[in-house]
Amino acid sequence: MKFHFALLFLLVTTSVTVKAEDDDIEDIDDEVEEVEDVEEEIVEVFEPPEPSGPTYFHEAFLTEDVLWKRWVKSEAKKDDVDEELAKYDGKWAVEAAEEGSLKGDLGLVLKSKAKHHAIAVRLDQTFEFDEEPFIAQYEVKFQNSLECGGAYVKLLAGEPDLESFQDKTRYSIMFGPDKCGADSKLHFIFQHKNPVSEKYEEKHAKKPSGFSHVFSDKKSHLYTLIIEPDNSFEILVDQKSVSSGSLLEDFTPPVNPPAEIEDPDDHKPDDWDDRKKIADPDAVKPDDWDEDAPARIPDPDAVKPDGWLDDEPELIDDPDAEKPDDWDDELDGEWEPPQISNPLCEDVGCGEWEPPLINNPDFKGKWRPELIDNPAYKGEWKPKMIPNPEFFEDLEPFRMSSIGAIGLELWSMTDNIYFDNFIITSSREVADQWAADTWKKKQRAEGGSSGDSVVTSFLNVAEEKPWLWVVVGLIVIIPLFLCIRFCFRSGGSEEEEEEPSDAKKTDEVTPDDEQENEEKEDEGDKGEAEKEEEGEETVRQRKKPSKKSDLEEPAEEDKEGEKDGDKSQEEDEEPRGDTPSVRKSPRQKSRKD
Repeated sequence: MKFHFALLFLLVTTSVTVKAEDDDIEDIDDEVEEVEDVEEEIVEVFEPPEPSGPTYFHEAFLTEDVLWKRWVKSEAKKDDVDEELAKYDGKWAVEAAEEGSLKGDLGLVLKSKAKHHAIAVRLDQTFEFDEEPFIAQYEVKFQNSLECGGAYVKLLAGEPDLESFQDKTRYSIMFGPDKCGADSKLHFIFQHKNPVSEKYEEKHAKKPSGFSHVFSDKKSHLYTLIIEPDNSFEILVDQKSVSSGSLLEDFTPPVNPPAEIEDPDDHKPDDWDDRKKIADPDAVKPDDWDEDAPARIPDPDAVKPDGWLDDEPELIDDPDAEKPDDWDDELDGEWEPPQISNPLCEDVGCGEWEPPLINNPDFKGKWRPELIDNPAYKGEWKPKMIPNPEFFEDLEPFRMSSIGAIGLELWSMTDNIYFDNFIITSSREVADQWAADTWKKKQRAEGGSSGDSVVTSFLNVAEEKPWLWVVVGLIVIIPLFLCIRFCFRSGGSEEEEEEPSDAKKTDEVTPDDEQENEEKEDEGDKGEAEKEEEGEETVRQRKKPSKKSDLEEPAEEDKEGEKDGDKSQEEDEEPRGDTPSVRKSPRQKSRKD
């Protein structure tokens, strides 16, 4: 039954596989037809986008000269760095993407690798964090898979000097992708002013997941940051949410410090006992407790083996060793033959004999009193809590410093990072329409969005959480192992399962039973005859036969055994369904006689 089930399973699997292959062939044919249709279509031409509503800034890089007319390359140097590394000497260009671009579409490209880059542009209108949402959106395309580098933007506070833009220029928000090795990030950092210390502190959002494909698929991806006046935020990649939360609750360190802190001047009292258990002061070491007794002692019952060679060394000079011809005693020192095991020691042993060590039955180790509950235990000591002298409560962290410029201050080991279609607005509809007029068209030109399939989504998550591969391996291997084991067991036990179906349903003796019993008896008699023949053969080798009958008797028994074997073989060849005549063993008959 199991074999039939396994066979049915194999047939179903094969049919499904064939069906899947047929579907794949049909899909390939459809794709070929679609490709042919696409080739016949006119290539989509880039159309300069226009925002559908008010914006604080938008940039689609319509001409190459916008790089020098509007964007400003920094002339500053990094502080506390060697002269060669301090310069922002990375190159920028406004040009078309290398692959999949719309005809006439340009973007800002980071052209150098292993260089510091800094470039910025002023907003058309300063954004004030007041009653309107803040929305920042832009595209990035890693034309060469990113190994180590960033593509984030800094939304600069106030009205900075763009020619002096550098890493220490104050920003209000830092947002965008960053990667080095296996560590992938999507930054959202905002600077919050401490009203007590008057200093700005960085607040970091929790790390999103599920976006790692953007660094390697060489396609344009859209990054959107939305901050609402109610302190909520949302981060989207390709218009899909990857993170959301509250400015008050989901940042590290938190915006508001704790109301109480541990007193830094508080110290544990000298008489504070925080030991839960102590040694029993009333415990006394037993008189028979020997702390100096060794853990192992020589076996007192051991006896030196007879023939032990006390005066023979275990190692001797190799008598067959010869001094090398190129050996120089002055340079190499006095030559000594190598040591080998003493062959005289192989049978018994050599050297000074010592009895083997055994565990000391009297060993007890160092005595220690048992532990009891400490009657003076006061619990774990903690410093007392006092009001936090730097406590404040800001319930509106949304009201950040105003933003007057956008800056790209980056270092990357990968070149040709493509930026495009920046926009800052307060309207979600305006941002979505801007994306529809720019990124959506570019997405179609590049062959669709990556990361939409279940497989791709899993690969993205698995890249950030490698332990998922172990889970998938178990899910695949265990069912496969059980299936293989089931199939092999089904094939091997088929005969065993068919035998009970032919078994009799009564205890009465049938001709088949008698035949089987006779065959077993014949086999037993044949075995006894062979043993008797072996014994007689041994006797014949030791003494000569005295009678002619002694020589003929074994031969007759051999012939009789051969006849029995031939008859049993003929009976085995008869059809099992026929009922043969009942026959008794000739050996049994001769024994009765």
